[in-house]
Amino acid sequence: MTGIDELFERTRAENRAALVGYLPAGFPSKSASVAAIEAMVEGGVDLVEVGLPYSDPVMDGPVIQAAAEQALAAGSRTTGVFDVVRASAETGVPTVIMTYWNPVDRYGVERFAADLAGAGGSGLITPDLTPDEAGEWIVAADKHGLDRIFLVAPSSTDERLAMTAEAASGFVYATAVMGVTGAREQTSSLGPELVARVRRVTDKPVGVGLGVSTGAQAHDVAKFADAVIVGSALVRCLLDAPSESAGIRAIRALAQDLRAGVERN
Repeated sequence: MTGIDELFERTRAENRAALVGYLPAGFPSKSASVAAIEAMVEGGVDLVEVGLPYSDPVMDGPVIQAAAEQALAAGSRTTGVFDVVRASAETGVPTVIMTYWNPVDRYGVERFAADLAGAGGSGLITPDLTPDEAGEWIVAADKHGLDRIFLVAPSSTDERLAMTAEAASGFVYATAVMGVTGAREQTSSLGPELVARVRRVTDKPVGVGLGVSTGAQAHDVAKFADAVIVGSALVRCLLDAPSESAGIRAIRALAQDLRAGVERN
């Protein structure tokens, strides 16, 4: 079993959803991103997504775009992302990288997999890479014991849901809204149906992302999903804070609220 498999075995035994938190590496600096991740874990996040800043984040909303721009301007590079992964993994929670495929391809797929595993990473989320185009990555991930986390959406056909679920490991990432990432006042009504469709083709855990920003929303999603994934709301804590230390405190507090929300009882 991988670290992610063990996590979901534990959360299912505890009758709750896992809490997954996303923060970009190097935002607003490498040291600050590590401190923010540590605060997120202290607040109750079970699995960390480390974002790899990219210059053309077409699927991301304005919050994550702004954070990525700051990270790149501060000098964040792929090798530095692995340093952040290492620090996150040292907290004891499974840690994955979320990235567009182009940086992986440019770095070298085999080299990327080896360096991610060497840093203690558990896997990779690839929002713009589909399983039918992921042969090289699947081989490299299997070689280095990494989970392959692919995305499904409300627009996915039943055939594509089955193919994606078969190729995925760790969990299936269900994007419950159409469009770019970002916190919303209400979570998507498409989430429960999408998760139900995925569960008709696999018994692998299903995590739901896009839109969750409060503990109450996390609680609603936890009723039907195996994991609640939060990104923009956590990033905004740092973007909107008057100081770095205030932002890190805000991240810890939000993580605590979200963790209370994923409890089903």
